[in-house]
This record gives sequence, C-alpha cells and structure tokens, in this order.
Amino acid sequence: MPRMIGFLRAYKRVIIFSLVFAFSAFLLIHPGELGRFRALLFFAIFVMLIASQFFWIRRVLDLGERFIPGKPGRAWLAVIAGVVYLFFFAYSFRSFGIGHIPRPADPRLHSVLIAGAFSWWMVGSLAGFGLVMVFWTIDRAARAAAWVYRRARKAAAAHAPAPKPAEIALPSPTRRRFLEQTAIALCATPFVAAAYGILYGRLDVEATHQRIQLARLPKAFEGFRIVQLSDFHISPFMPADQIRRCVTITNQLKADLVVLTGDFLGWDPAAQGDVVQALASLRAPYGVFGCLGNHETETQTEESITQLFAAQDVRILRQQRASIRLGGETINLIGVDDSLSDLRTIKPLVLPDTINILLSHWPDFDRAVELGIDLTLAGHTHGGQLSLEFLRRGLSLSRLETPYVRGWYEKAGAQLYVNRGIGTTGFPIRFGSSPEITVFELVRGT
Repeated sequence: MPRMIGFLRAYKRVIIFSLVFAFSAFLLIHPGELGRFRALLFFAIFVMLIASQFFWIRRVLDLGERFIPGKPGRAWLAVIAGVVYLFFFAYSFRSFGIGHIPRPADPRLHSVLIAGAFSWWMVGSLAGFGLVMVFWTIDRAARAAAWVYRRARKAAAAHAPAPKPAEIALPSPTRRRFLEQTAIALCATPFVAAAYGILYGRLDVEATHQRIQLARLPKAFEGFRIVQLSDFHISPFMPADQIRRCVTITNQLKADLVVLTGDFLGWDPAAQGDVVQALASLRAPYGVFGCLGNHETETQTEESITQLFAAQDVRILRQQRASIRLGGETINLIGVDDSLSDLRTIKPLVLPDTINILLSHWPDFDRAVELGIDLTLAGHTHGGQLSLEFLRRGLSLSRLETPYVRGWYEKAGAQLYVNRGIGTTGFPIRFGSSPEITVFELVRGT
C-alpha cells in the first residue's frame, strides 16, 4: 500500500500530463453530444486509462529489475518496455471510434494475437488501477480516522500521566508488508479476469429460455417459439465458423420463427458476404427475419447487406412490417433500422387489433411503450460485455447509454427483452455477460 501511495506522490507530473492529454483527446469526441454527466465520466476514464499505463508499466519494470539490477539495467528495461508498448499500441489502434477500440481487421494469427494481447493489457490495467484507487481511498480514510482518534486521545489524556514506553503500540512492518502484497495481488486480479474473458468467456455461448405472457396473443400462437440472435460483429475474433456454430445451435432449438436484431458487421464492409453466408443455413417454418444495427449504418452497408440477405430468403425489415399467419390468425412483426428515431414513420406500422412484435437493435423501450408495442426484441448492449451484473443494480458502461442493458423488462403492459448478443465490439473480451441465443415461448396470459 505505501508503494501505491508513493505512486501518487512521485508521479504528480505524470498525473498532470495525463489530465492534459486526456482533455485534448476528449475534445475530439464532441462531449457536448454526450450530456454533462457522461462527458465528465468519459473524461475521468481517459485520465484513469493514461495514469494506469504508467502505474502498471512501472510495476513491470520493478519486477524486471530483480533480474537485471542497477540503474543501467532499469534504463534498458524502460526502453524495451516503451518500444514494445508503442508497437502493440500502433498495431492495434489503426483507427478510432467512440467506444469501439481497437478494430483489428487482419485475420492472420499473428495479428489476432497482437490485438488480443493488447486488449488484455488495456482492460486488465484499467480495471486494476481502479482497484488501486479504491484501496488508496480506503487507506487515506483509515489514516484520517486514525489521526482524528489520536487527536481525541491526546486531548483526553492531556491531564493524565504519560504512558510507559512499553505501552505505546508500534506499527508492524511485517503486517504492513503483508497488507501491501495482498492489495497488489487483488489489484492484479482484473488481468486474470481479462484473460478468462478473451480465451473462454467470449466463446461460451448460452441458450436461454424465456416465457413471454401476452394478454392479446391469438390462441393459435399458444406455445409459438421465437429464437433471437443479435450482435454478430463478424471479425477475426468472431469468424464465420463461430457464427455457423451458433447457427447449428439455433437450428437444434426447433424455432417456429428466427429473428436477427442487427450489428452483423464489425468494421469491415467487405465481410458482409461472409456473415450472410454464415447465417444462410438458419431454418424456421415461419421464416427468418431481421433488422439492421448501427454498424450497418456506420459502414454504409444497409442496402447491400439487405439484398444479400434477401438472396438467402432472409427478410430484413427496414421500417416495414410482416404478417406471421398461423391457424387463420396473425401477429404483426415490425422491423426498424437501429432505433425508433422517427415515430411518425413507425406509427402506421403498428396494428391496434393484434399483437405487435418489434425488432429494434437499440432498446428504445420508452418509445415502444408510447407506440403500443406489445413485445420489443433488441440487442446492442452486449449485456454490458464487461460487467458486474451480479451486483444488485449491476455495473457496466452500457448503463451510461440506456437503463435497459440485458434481459426482460416490463412497463405499462409492454415488454422488452435485450439479448446479450454473440459477438464483441471494442475489446474482444466478455466477462459477466456470456454470449446468448434466446428462445422465447409465447403464451397467453394477463
């Protein structure tokens, strides 16, 4: 712990530099568009990110100095660490985007390993430094409380005889060393979690089952099964073979209807043919339908990928509706591009006398409730992707965008399900939010 505290004392210039650099970089993302609270939070993350790199690189140098002692050895270690870091940084950060870094497009093994290793380092170092700051805050609070206590004891004992030397408790160096080592070990656990997330967590696909009660559900659709897949993000970390594996799992679930809720691409428009071919084997008696996500908008592939899907009998609904008929009765399926941005366009698609199911990549639940949508199926958030959802209210950066991060929600008789998706964006790591294929069973209920 003293060494952690020493970092903040010895690195005042580093922290100042981090603040200046973070502010300069932060100006590039137009914080006015984020809102005041989120703008401040993103700025704080920038500062934490930069400061964390100096902190953990120094820890690596301290460890390496055990093998190469002396100032010359440390200088050489610093040069080597700097060169390696800059190489990994330049190789991984070839293009930038808000919340979407890095963007590896090269599928070759060495490229994937480099980008994966750098992602592991960035996530582990940032989360670990967050724990350092937590322990530092606790230590400062404990020291302040101890100082207040000593002052109170001194005032109370002002008229009492002085204690004997043997009665004065001396701090234990062994105890402080043990606490310091324990704190550093705990702060390093995010590196272990990040390794788990990149090697196993992102591949551990889960098929979840959800019963949806709909008061107006036509009798013929009792027990109707819908399977939802979302957020594929085809990339070197989510190759076509992995998507085909999810298709095989989906076909084994015996769905009546399959729906796809957007973000088929990562950042490479040239991959649209591969992702369409990987999904072409999806089968369901009442068809495969989908909507587009923000990545199709950002890569400007809305028209082209829609046509590619149409050639494979997959219908992408773009501000459109489709009737699903069974036993002489109908449910109304609506699809929109990314979100409910234009209510005037979407409102005519809603049929008041039947069940309306909306496919929307963004979980725009409040507007869906306003439109009278019975059930909205969405994605986008990846369930947080890096999250501590086992906490009571959950903890993930996705909550800065929307309160609807994962799972089932209900409001004013309307329902929403946010699928965790099967791919990753930004860092190819999943922790606390495994990939998901969702099976919905529609039942009549109040």
